[in-house]
Amino acid sequence: MKITRQSIQNRIIHWGVALSVGGLVVSGMFQLPLAKRYNIDKLLEWSGEYFVGLSVHYIFAFLLVFFAFFHLAYHILRGEFDIFPKKGDIKNSYLVIKAMITGSKEPPSGKYLPEQRLAYLAIGLTLLLLIVTGLVKTYKNLLGFDIPNGLYFWAAQLHNLGTILIIVLVILHLLAFIPKANRKLLPAMFGGKVEAEYALERHCLWEECVKEARKGDFGGNLAESNKADSVESVLDSRQDLADSSKQDSVDSVREFRRDSSDSKK
Repeated sequence: MKITRQSIQNRIIHWGVALSVGGLVVSGMFQLPLAKRYNIDKLLEWSGEYFVGLSVHYIFAFLLVFFAFFHLAYHILRGEFDIFPKKGDIKNSYLVIKAMITGSKEPPSGKYLPEQRLAYLAIGLTLLLLIVTGLVKTYKNLLGFDIPNGLYFWAAQLHNLGTILIIVLVILHLLAFIPKANRKLLPAMFGGKVEAEYALERHCLWEECVKEARKGDFGGNLAESNKADSVESVLDSRQDLADSSKQDSVDSVREFRRDSSDSKK
């Protein structure tokens, strides 16, 4: 059985942003004398033409802005914040990475791993930097408005810095799939689904996943039966974790009341 992890909308946005960023980096490089220096213009004639490359850059920039703002508006209006960073993500990211290296048990995760949420924040802030500084440059270059030289200088420098950062972050994003534990997430960005057994084992705090698994049919052959046993084991562990947390809260309240009563006496 497979669990739906990424909707068609999420996949379109993901690949739209990936295409836009790739197009921006390449067309931005072509605005430098790289195309002619390395004879790229002999394969792509337009790559050696500055204004053609600039126009292509603006097209990809428009696509990036569209996908980025549609993504934010869509999820904010729907109240979907699973990918947004949460308290404790830095510590839990360390524990997850440590577990992948040492083979120890990972802390329970929701739909997204803590390091995925931190990566989302880093990439998101970098894209915001590129968009804002790109708009400043566009304001002068495309619309012809006069802006202070100091502002344009720093916009250009920060835009270059953002370009380097986004290239590094994309490389790190791809390297994250080297660990075997992360490879099972790849199919979700193409077909939208992951194996239920994997999702329940590693993302047991993901509510929608648990509900979908409970409604699913794990019967059939022996292999499917073994999967069912594994899933039920994860579900039981998840319930035990929730019960334990509730009991700890109850004990804390009782202890607080007992201390208050003793102090009054």
